[in-house]
Amino acid sequence: MRRLIAFIILSASFLCLAGRNKTCAQTRRGPDSIAVSAIVVGTDTIPSITLRIVEVVDKLPKKFRKQREAWTRLRNAVYVTYPYAKSAARILKDVNSHLATLQDKKAKKKYLAEVENKMKAEFGNKLENLSVYQGKVLMKLINRETGENCYEIIKELKGGFSARMWQTVAFFFGGNLKSEYDAQEDKDIEAIVQEIELYRSSRAYN
Repeated sequence: MRRLIAFIILSASFLCLAGRNKTCAQTRRGPDSIAVSAIVVGTDTIPSITLRIVEVVDKLPKKFRKQREAWTRLRNAVYVTYPYAKSAARILKDVNSHLATLQDKKAKKKYLAEVENKMKAEFGNKLENLSVYQGKVLMKLINRETGENCYEIIKELKGGFSARMWQTVAFFFGGNLKSEYDAQEDKDIEAIVQEIELYRSSRAYN
């Protein structure tokens, strides 16, 4: 719902009048009179009353409701998937560093299998519960954090056949492993990421 805040302060309007004097208080003239603040304009004494803030609530137009719903959906998706993207970037960095120390193909294959099993145990059930929409957002965030799209990462670690297979699966579910993050196109995602980082930094500071 759209919130229209109406600030009705009568005294402010009187201050705009020419020939105003300082605000003063009236004196009681009888038992039924009430002393209030006033301003003197020329030869007139005008009561000056500050009313409380009034909040008027109305329904959003359909167009703006849809925009708000789309923003809320995106914000929820980023909040859910951003931690996974951060973890993916950290894991990929560690994996690449360790692979650089291994010369034997067999040792590399064994190491990758171990990492894959650990990732399945840690993230498998959580990632399976993501919606298609959240999965799309996650792929963009992984590209933002790693500089590589999911297709490139799978191809690098598991080989071209696995990458093509998972790309086909993603296609049928409405996704694209080659999705890339675009700072202009995905400015709304960036704004939400900055919101998350600001919240984290404020919590760490406090």
